[in-house]
Amino acid sequence: MTAPCIVFVHAHPDDEASSTGATIAKLHAEGVRTVLVTCTGGELGDSPAGVTPEHDDHDTDEVAAHRREELEEACKILGVDRLVMLGYHDSGMMGWPSNDRPDCFWQASVEEAGNRLAAIIAEEHPLAVVTYDEKGFYGHPDHIQANRITRAALSHFDQAPALFYPVLPMSRARAFADMPRPEGLESDGPSMEEMEAIATPDDQVVVIVDGRAFVGLKRKALQAHASQTESSFFLTMPEAIFEQVFGFEAYAQPGHSGGPVRDSLVGSSIL
Repeated sequence: MTAPCIVFVHAHPDDEASSTGATIAKLHAEGVRTVLVTCTGGELGDSPAGVTPEHDDHDTDEVAAHRREELEEACKILGVDRLVMLGYHDSGMMGWPSNDRPDCFWQASVEEAGNRLAAIIAEEHPLAVVTYDEKGFYGHPDHIQANRITRAALSHFDQAPALFYPVLPMSRARAFADMPRPEGLESDGPSMEEMEAIATPDDQVVVIVDGRAFVGLKRKALQAHASQTESSFFLTMPEAIFEQVFGFEAYAQPGHSGGPVRDSLVGSSIL
C-alpha cells in the first residue's frame, strides 16, 4: 500500500506556508505524502538586506538563491516530502513592467507548463491537487497562471485528481476585521473592505481543516521566509491570536457549493 498523496501548486516561495501551511503539516503528520510545486523563484521579492525590486541594486539572482534556501527550510518544518521548482521567473504584481519579460511565469506557455506539471502528477498519483482559484486569490498574475497550468495539467487525465482552492471564508474575514487589535501590534492590519474583497462566500466552502495543533509549525515556516515576512503584520500577533486567525484553513472546489463541509482534503468526516 502506498501512502495517499496531495500535490500543492504554489506561485512563489512562502505561498505554501501562508495559505496552506497548517494543512501540509497536518497531512504529513497523518502519513499523507505532500508534494510542493513552486512555479517561480520569487525573484521580485525583497532581498535579504531588505532591498525592494524597484531599486537598481536589487539582485534577482541573489534573491532567488536566498529564497530557495528559505523555502527548503520551510519545507523541512512543514514536512513537505518532495519539492519541485518549475524555474519560471517571478512576474511581479499585476501591471508591473516585469509582466512582459519573456521568461516570466505570466508569459509562459500554459500548454508547456501544464505538460510539465502533468508529468509530476502522473508520477505522484495524488488524490487531490491544491492551487489558487481563477482570480489568483487576490489577482496576482503568477497565482492566476498557477491556476491555468493546473487546470491544463488535469485535462490530461481521464480520472483527474480532485482540485481544491484555498480560500478565506467571508465569515472569518469579517470576524478578523472586527477583532480588537492587541496593544503593541505594529499596524492595524487589513481593513474590512480589503478582507471582503478577497473572501469567498461561506456556502462555497467545501473543506475546513482544523490545523490548530499545527499552527505553530505554520508560524515557524512563515518565519523561515524572513526576507519576506520579518515585518509582516501577521507575525507581530501574539501566538494565541495567530492561532485564532490561522488555525483553520478553508478550501473550495470549482463547480461545488452548498452541502456538508468536510474536515480533510482526503477524508469525509463532517464539521
